[in-house]
Amino acid sequence: MATKGFVVYLLTCFSIAILSTFFISSPSFNNHVLQLLNQEEPHIVLSTFKYSNLTYSSNGSYSAQENGRDIKVWPALEFNWRSVLATIIGFLGSGFGTVGGVGGGGIFVPMLNLIVGFDTKSAAALSKCMIMGASCSSVWYNLRVPHPTKDVPIIDYDLALVFQPMLMLGITLGVALSVVFPYWLITILIIILFLGTSSRSFFKGIEMWKQETIFNSEEEKKQNANPLHNSNGELLIDTEYEPLVPREEKSKLQILLFNLRWKRTLALVIVWVAFLLCQMIKNETEVCSAWYWTLNLLQFPVALSVFGYGAARLYRESKRRRACGNSEPVCEANIQWTAIQIAFCALCGILGGTVGGLLGSGGGFILGPLLLELGVIPQVASATATFVMMFSSSISVVEFYFLKRFPIPYALYLIAVSVAAGFWGQCFIRKLIAILKRASIIIFILSAVIFASALTMGVVGIQKSLSMIHNHEYMGFLNFCEN
Repeated sequence: MATKGFVVYLLTCFSIAILSTFFISSPSFNNHVLQLLNQEEPHIVLSTFKYSNLTYSSNGSYSAQENGRDIKVWPALEFNWRSVLATIIGFLGSGFGTVGGVGGGGIFVPMLNLIVGFDTKSAAALSKCMIMGASCSSVWYNLRVPHPTKDVPIIDYDLALVFQPMLMLGITLGVALSVVFPYWLITILIIILFLGTSSRSFFKGIEMWKQETIFNSEEEKKQNANPLHNSNGELLIDTEYEPLVPREEKSKLQILLFNLRWKRTLALVIVWVAFLLCQMIKNETEVCSAWYWTLNLLQFPVALSVFGYGAARLYRESKRRRACGNSEPVCEANIQWTAIQIAFCALCGILGGTVGGLLGSGGGFILGPLLLELGVIPQVASATATFVMMFSSSISVVEFYFLKRFPIPYALYLIAVSVAAGFWGQCFIRKLIAILKRASIIIFILSAVIFASALTMGVVGIQKSLSMIHNHEYMGFLNFCEN
């Protein structure tokens, strides 16, 4: 009930924000011209660019002219305080973002825009590169570690089959809405969503911390009540317990092969390839043409077929267990997989993808907290969300590569930083959990990353919106077919 109430809160706030656009929009604001640098200085140092005739638009894009034609301007990859600061922020954001299962796109986009000087679209593309690098390294790390409590893979493939197709479908919707929605509205929606999910996750972490405290205290009492030595220092053996038999330890290769589920992974790869082909062909067609809408609609049966396959598996298994009186939950989620619950999860998956498409992230800001709400333990929630984000982010990277949305040297450098950060984050947090015996640390990290993203995206969005108001620019909905 608490999860449903939270989703109702988000949908209500979204509806109010969207409806308010019709009251704020004004025809007198219809001004789409570029703002020259001598009218209002941008937030970066011009010496980082090679062109003196640089122009700046209200949506954060930069352009220059060379031999009478417009060209894309990107900062050069060089050693300076900007690149050093971006490396540090990117490393920490990738490390902690993948641990929490949220990616960190809400931190990367403002960082690349404000500190390095990339335009908004290029920053979003590079953000996808960083999310892809960190998620790939995290998935590889997670495939080589066992489940903390059960003899099952640490990645829940059944949940991935349910959420990944809906997430990618939502990303397609989010990208389309990002063209239509005014920038200030996207900022409001992001702040509402991020503050809501951050606070919800924080209280979830506090609740789990208290449970862990009680559990650790009881375990300590048991150990004190059954000492291994008496007062004379003699070793005591409890005859009620069977002799300790050494458990067979699995090698890294055995754990890797056990954690892989080829058939379900293949189904997810099929969705990935189908969406990629549709997107690449769509980019070569005219916007709003018949072929354009046909390719968009083709993504629905692909996503729904794989989602239906995963949902049917969960529904049948849950129904069978209920009929047998088995209360053990299906997968890691502590819910009954009824038709209503499955439809609810599909809605949340589309919502997460839509936010990812609007923001330029992998959709983990919804998926990570949602898995925790469903009762998935933090380690599995992080591994599963990161696994799903690997597909959603990589398809965007491939698409942006063919569209030439980012400079290759910068992308390779940031991917390398993110890959290293992904490994570091997983190793560091797992050792910290083993020492403190508190998996709730993952939830607090997730909450902190989302809250930091709300601050950074909020500050940047408010700054740009105020600039648009000052310059009397159009702030209503845009025409999708004219963009």
